[in-house]
Amino acid sequence: MEPRDPSAVPVARQSPRRHSVRGQILDALRDALVGGELTPGEVYSAPALADRFGVSPTPVREAMQQLAGEGAVEVVPNRGFRVARRSARELAELAEVRALLEVPVMLSLARAVAPERWARLRPFAEATAAAAAKGDRAAYLESDRTFHQSVLSLAGNQQLVVVADELHRRAQWPLACGRAVRTADLVADAAEHMALLDALAARELDVVESLVREHFTSGA
Repeated sequence: MEPRDPSAVPVARQSPRRHSVRGQILDALRDALVGGELTPGEVYSAPALADRFGVSPTPVREAMQQLAGEGAVEVVPNRGFRVARRSARELAELAEVRALLEVPVMLSLARAVAPERWARLRPFAEATAAAAAKGDRAAYLESDRTFHQSVLSLAGNQQLVVVADELHRRAQWPLACGRAVRTADLVADAAEHMALLDALAARELDVVESLVREHFTSGA
């Protein structure tokens, strides 16, 4: 398969959110992956993408190498980077691993954290709901990760947050082939955030475990 012409990929319209050129390119590429503008199975060359962005190939290669480390793309020697195909089985395996990691933590937090502290996290849940209502998948996935980070950070283990966030990224994109995400799906996932906070505050352990497992299975 030949490297795809990036002129057909509107990734350059993304607004920079970081100070470094590499960070800007990384953000734009991530948004393009989330939005489906970089197609699973297609090969993209760093020089051609660099021309599209108006930068040198170096920051594009650096950003792509990071994405390769996250499992989003694969290095194709002398050609560029192929967007990884995520199968339904891989997504199911990621959901299982995330549940093994996060369910015990959530149950422990439900027992230990005062109810009023959960109320402080409601703005994060509300942000996911707002993005979902707009059908903005990129904004939703970013706010979804922020919500999970804010909850897990209460455990006081930064390495846990880092590992869980990497798994979360891998589960978010690229989507399994043929899988579509509707606004209604996002809205339903976002509603689970608020329900989870309510269950955590009420220390309803069975509900907490059920919600977390279902949330991962839904792909959020």
